[in-house]
Amino acid sequence: MDIVVLLKQVPSTESLVRISENGESVKTDDVKWVINPYDEFAVEEALRVKAAHNGSGSITILSVGREKAVEAIRAALAMGADRGILINDPEATHCDGLGFAKILAAAIKSIPFDLIIAGQRAVDGDNYLVGSAVAELLDIPAVNMVIKEEVADGKIKCHRTVEGGIVVIEASLPALITTQRGLNEPRYASLPGIMKAKKKPLEIKTLKDIGLDASAVGTPMTKIISLKYPPERKRAEIIEGETAATKAKALVKILHETARVV
Repeated sequence: MDIVVLLKQVPSTESLVRISENGESVKTDDVKWVINPYDEFAVEEALRVKAAHNGSGSITILSVGREKAVEAIRAALAMGADRGILINDPEATHCDGLGFAKILAAAIKSIPFDLIIAGQRAVDGDNYLVGSAVAELLDIPAVNMVIKEEVADGKIKCHRTVEGGIVVIEASLPALITTQRGLNEPRYASLPGIMKAKKKPLEIKTLKDIGLDASAVGTPMTKIISLKYPPERKRAEIIEGETAATKAKALVKILHETARVV
């Protein structure tokens, strides 16, 4: 069972978000970078699928990003993945979700795979796009928001969440699935795993190395016009009074005369 995990390095959700002077991006100088949380589920599930098939095959971690993304790939290798590939190219810096999907799909064409696992979304952009777009570009089935899966006899049976319930979907391999909370509990990397990760193969490639011309990535279909902080909340007003009736009367007066909602 050969598995490819799509991984992205993102700012930690605990990081303080500060808008850059240009008003179109966030400052990343002091940001802590981590594996996208939903991609951690993807790595863990890949390890479980491989173990269920007697450890046969390989798990490849594939990412698009700057050189710093090597840290995230190494973290996934420390969890137990076999090798990593980072696509680091200046032309990929300003891609949107579709652009990243085109790059990932082009890279995957040279990697043997039976199953692709991706996080359902990245917590920085929240586009929910890349996984499905990769499957479409590779012309393989995609099942999103998976909370349980079973692989057998060249097929994958998935339980996925929908509004108000759960549906069970079966697809032929090769296929792509995206993860949802509840699928598993990602493991922590052990010290031996961290030491082994340093020796596992990790390739850094450009668009040219994967046979993709920059023009094929295309111009981003979306553009950030501006970023703004949420408006400050008004201070709460405490209604004083000796009795509940007095407070209720004061509240009604405020709602009627000040807020004008009654």
